[in-house]
Amino acid sequence: MFDGIAIPDITFYLVAILALLVIWQYYQMQIMAGRILAVDIFDRSGIRMYFFVTADDDHICEVCSEANGRVFSSSQVAKRSFSPLGGKCKRTVPCASILVGLYGGWLEARGVLERLRANLRGRKSVQLAPEEMRAMVNGQWERSISADTDRIGIHIIEAMCYEKVNPDVAVAGYRFVVDQAKEIRHLMLLVPAYLRLTQLLIRAGEAAEALELTERFEARFPTNRRGPHFPSDEQREMMRTKKTQLLKGLPLKMPA
Repeated sequence: MFDGIAIPDITFYLVAILALLVIWQYYQMQIMAGRILAVDIFDRSGIRMYFFVTADDDHICEVCSEANGRVFSSSQVAKRSFSPLGGKCKRTVPCASILVGLYGGWLEARGVLERLRANLRGRKSVQLAPEEMRAMVNGQWERSISADTDRIGIHIIEAMCYEKVNPDVAVAGYRFVVDQAKEIRHLMLLVPAYLRLTQLLIRAGEAAEALELTERFEARFPTNRRGPHFPSDEQREMMRTKKTQLLKGLPLKMPA
């Protein structure tokens, strides 16, 4: 009843259906414009694919080097037996590597996702060359629907890909991760970011900042605490050694 006028219940249903049709039409327009994939509206996880990336460094074992650039689906990573490697890392202190989850809402990342989905029919992953990885992180991800979701992941992938090509870009990326990674899903990226940033600062002769970073590392990961994202004993020892040498002002020996 509205001002004495009875509105049939069916009218409300018709209005609701019309609203849904308008929303669906807008959604179809977004798909046609290439802004989203048809599955995006149904994907609630925030992560659609995982990238295994190693630092652009000479001291990476052959097992980890061979896996650099591999892309996996969320369902592959969720399996109990999953490993991004074809074998076991051959270094005592594991190679500098990360497994980063992305939603990938921009053009270049959507292309990777489409390749991955095509390969999944044969239960295979996709492997990107270093230049393909750099092209992906150089895409217009900041204008995509997944910018906030992917920001931390993009910065650390970019940092690892650019250690040799452009160390300044790598340093900026690692700094961003160290300063901004606070969500649970980003915590596993913190230790690699601290270790690589310290290494790059030492190479650049930035001893004061490198020393300050080792102290931040110790404060962030106290020795009386343990957790899945905490450094291993070997990684702690590596940072202690760097700190001691920085305090003494001795030349630092790069890992062999």
